[in-house]
Amino acid sequence: MGKYKGFGGSGMNDNKKVSGMMKQAQMMQERMQAIQEEVEKKSVTATAGGGVVTVKMSGKKEVEEIVLKPEVVDPDDIETLQDLIMVAVNDAIKQADDMMNAGLSEITGGLNIPGLF
Repeated sequence: MGKYKGFGGSGMNDNKKVSGMMKQAQMMQERMQAIQEEVEKKSVTATAGGGVVTVKMSGKKEVEEIVLKPEVVDPDDIETLQDLIMVAVNDAIKQADDMMNAGLSEITGGLNIPGLF
C-alpha cells in the first residue's frame, strides 16, 4: 500500500498546502486583531426622544458620555427618562456591534462564520 492510501494524501504537496493554510489563518487572525483595535478607538453616538437624550459609546462598548436636555427631566415622569436612556444605550451598542461586524465582514467576505465573532 502507498503512503496515505485512502486519504488522498500525496506527501510533500499536502505539507505545503497545510503550511499555506496555516499562514493564511495567521494572517487572518492578525487582520482581525488590527480591525478590533481600530474599532475600539472609534466612538458611536446614539439619540432618543428626538435628540433629548444622547449617548456616546466607544467601540469597546463603554459609555463615554450621556447628555440630557433639560426639557426631558420631569420629576413626575422618571420612567420616560429611564426608557429614553435605555433606548439610546441599546442603539449605541448596536452601532458598535455593526461597526465591528462591518470590519470583520471585510475578512470573511460577508460569511457569518460561527464562533468567529
